[in-house]
Amino acid sequence: MKLTFDILILLAILTITGCASSKKPVLYPNQHLNAVGQYQADADIHACMRAAEASGANAGKGEELAKNTARAGAVGGATGAVVGAISSSSSTGRGAAIGGAGAATATLVGGAFKSSEPTQVYIRFVDQCLRDKGYQPIGWR
Repeated sequence: MKLTFDILILLAILTITGCASSKKPVLYPNQHLNAVGQYQADADIHACMRAAEASGANAGKGEELAKNTARAGAVGGATGAVVGAISSSSSTGRGAAIGGAGAATATLVGGAFKSSEPTQVYIRFVDQCLRDKGYQPIGWR
């Protein structure tokens, strides 16, 4: 049981440190981009991303991950209890613990990868901000 707890702690740390999105907009090399240069464009991209974050355009992702992890832990625990009860009456509690921990861990890890992706609202916010500055965003990478 201690090993499972240690794994969950490690995954939580990785989730917290890995939540910042590495994706950013790709700009079409229009006249404005050519005039201001890539250095200024990068500064404008970061300013628009900070504005989007401050507006709450990327909000709610942590709460959704916590809710999904709790739900998966409950379902996994119930499934583990049933499997433990069928295989041996003395293994019901252990099966519940293993099933719950496994399902919660899988959901947390999967959600951590998904939560590092910007929301569609965030992307649209940043793209509009850049268009207002004269750039032409063509996608995110």
